[in-house]
Amino acid sequence: MPSVLPDGEPMPEDGALPGSALEGAGERPLGFYLHVPYCATRCGYCDFNTYTATELRGSGGVLASRDNYAATLIDEVRLARKVLGDDPRPVRTVFVGGGTPTLLPAADLVRMLSAVREEFGLADDAEVTTEANPESVDRAYLEELRAGGFNRVSFGMQSAKQHVLKILDRTHTPGRPEACVAEARAAGFDHVNLDLIYGTPGETDEDWRESLAAAVGAGPDHISAYALIVEEGTQLARRIRRGEVPMTDDDVHADRYLIADAVLSEAGFHWYEVSNWATTEAGRCLHNELYWRGADWWGAGPGAHSHVGGVRWWNVKHPGAYAAALAEGRTPGAGREVLSSSDRRVERILLELRLRDGCELSLLRPAGLAASRRHLSDGLLEPGPYGEGRAVLTLRGRLLADGVVRDLVD
Repeated sequence: MPSVLPDGEPMPEDGALPGSALEGAGERPLGFYLHVPYCATRCGYCDFNTYTATELRGSGGVLASRDNYAATLIDEVRLARKVLGDDPRPVRTVFVGGGTPTLLPAADLVRMLSAVREEFGLADDAEVTTEANPESVDRAYLEELRAGGFNRVSFGMQSAKQHVLKILDRTHTPGRPEACVAEARAAGFDHVNLDLIYGTPGETDEDWRESLAAAVGAGPDHISAYALIVEEGTQLARRIRRGEVPMTDDDVHADRYLIADAVLSEAGFHWYEVSNWATTEAGRCLHNELYWRGADWWGAGPGAHSHVGGVRWWNVKHPGAYAAALAEGRTPGAGREVLSSSDRRVERILLELRLRDGCELSLLRPAGLAASRRHLSDGLLEPGPYGEGRAVLTLRGRLLADGVVRDLVD
């Protein structure tokens, strides 16, 4: 089952934020994340807040139905307008994720986007993305999304090898994600992403090279490559514990990352975040950059997380409980935390260090600054940017990013 929510203080029933949350808001971009919690089947590695029809049967009733989900989520968008009051910012990015958003009719996704546009307005150059399962869309579906205002789509490819997909419990067939890229281009999408996963038990270096070659050959302008994380409570974790499949070790993950960076760099992709590569500046995922740069976003949907001006909150997880709260005129927020200035400094280092631009050395305390000098000597930080006052990871530093971050936040 999905992971548990964090601890925090209770949310006010009307969802009101502290007055400090909107101080200086005009200087920060605003984004929306719209969570669709439905999946046709549960992938064996998945720890996200998602539900299949079987899991919802008898536990959510009509309130948890896909049929009225768009209307329910729109209620939260309207609540966001009330909570944010006269905040004049148009929305810079909208990202529809899940789950499998494309299990809903395209018209429902367009309705959800339209609600954001009607309540807040969209920036002239707004980025509007949806995730998509390759088997749940066709060209007509993509054309409807494009006509409704979506301009970026992200397909879950994971691997080009059937035996790897089988371990991950992915239902699409090899070759379908690549075909989806062509269909998205034909539908008018300028920006298309393919998501890959490396380090699946049983995957070889050659398997991974073939997956990368297939992804590059499909012609997207963005590729994400994530190391497989085996989360407790997932089907894959249980299979590994029973000895049915082997656990992939960290050295293999490191080798696969180096392969990915070499292949993608040679193909004209440039890393801009540890796990993300794009062919152009315009191809970068602006919505994810909001997260990494500590901007403001409202997360609508069951289990969605939000952040505005140093206040972070999260919604109840179950679709039925989420819908019931909104039907009763209450916030679906389950809890929140108000970040201290120290918390925000640590988060800036943790997130910004993952970016190609790195983080400012001025954020570091004496112990962190001393650690940064050691990492510079060890070849984990780039000397050029360091001389200009920024900590930027080298390729080797990216492999050890978690450890570097731990040292720098001291």
